Amino acid sequence: MSLRIGIVGLPNVGKSTLFNALTKKASAQASNFPFTTIDPNIGIVDLPDERLRKLAEIVNPEKIVPATVTFVDIAGLVRGAHKGQGLSNHFLTNIRNGDAIVMVLRAINDPNETQFSGPIDPVADAETRKTQLAPKVHEPIEKRLGSLEGEIKAGKKESIALKPLLLRAKAELEQGRPIRTLPYSAEEKHLINQLQLLTAKPLLHILNVDEIEVGTVGDRVGELPILPVSAKVEAELATLSPSEAAEYLETIGLSEPGLNRLIREAFHLLGLQTYFTAGPKEVRAWTVPVGATAPKAAGVIHTDFERGFIRAEVIAYDDYVKHGGEQGAKTAGKLRSEGKDYVVADGDVIHFRFNV
Repeated sequence: MSLRIGIVGLPNVGKSTLFNALTKKASAQASNFPFTTIDPNIGIVDLPDERLRKLAEIVNPEKIVPATVTFVDIAGLVRGAHKGQGLSNHFLTNIRNGDAIVMVLRAINDPNETQFSGPIDPVADAETRKTQLAPKVHEPIEKRLGSLEGEIKAGKKESIALKPLLLRAKAELEQGRPIRTLPYSAEEKHLINQLQLLTAKPLLHILNVDEIEVGTVGDRVGELPILPVSAKVEAELATLSPSEAAEYLETIGLSEPGLNRLIREAFHLLGLQTYFTAGPKEVRAWTVPVGATAPKAAGVIHTDFERGFIRAEVIAYDDYVKHGGEQGAKTAGKLRSEGKDYVVADGDVIHFRFNV
């Protein structure tokens, strides 16, 4: 499972600079002009996880395979996008293909940058995003509602279940509230996700701040929850060695790069977690939803693993490290044999038994 995050924002907020830094390459053109990003830039990066290194020290595998995250730098959104101005159609198509949305807001007052969106006001910029997208948010719901009646008359169960859910979502949107905050059952979430509604997607606000502010900004601007990140700092970190990066972070009051914090928060938003497999050939991280059962987690590796699941041999990460690997954990009684109902925990080291 690869997490796909769309990076969006009004023009010149620093999102392409942030994308370049996160993916550690200069493939995304970052310039002081609107619509620099027309076609989306895509970069796949490793999910930073210190646990992989510790597992590898014990197992000494041939290779280490981290989980990955796909970042998509999407064309800048301008005022009037809902009327067809700018690149609204490109924007909407690309953003709907993401699992989560990162909205970059600018808090840097740089006199060298052209102001396309008025004074520096991140809260107002966030409201602009909401206002400009509102008409486009309603369209898929209205369209789907219009096609449901025939399906309902034909007795299609999924359509019968979907109609009250869409009416509920429509009522929320008419009140100016995003539908991502609605309490969904697992079945309802599956139904609503098929429509790829913009306000159903998890949203994270990144506040692009100056280097001197990044270690001091809190987690809110007014009532708006934010994650402060400095695109300049991340760009600088991408050019440094690990030791140089650690020293630089210390001088500005940070313990880790913004990428690590962004990924962790995105995982939290999407309800994801990681489990591991460890052996002489490889140590690998796998991404599964929180609440996934052992067979579902096995299916992430291969569908045969899920179909022919027999049992999962599980060691908690802390026990695996404490006892020096699988054999030590087994001797200490920390290896458990779990069945089909076992719910995978974050950090589990698992070996699946299956038969097909």
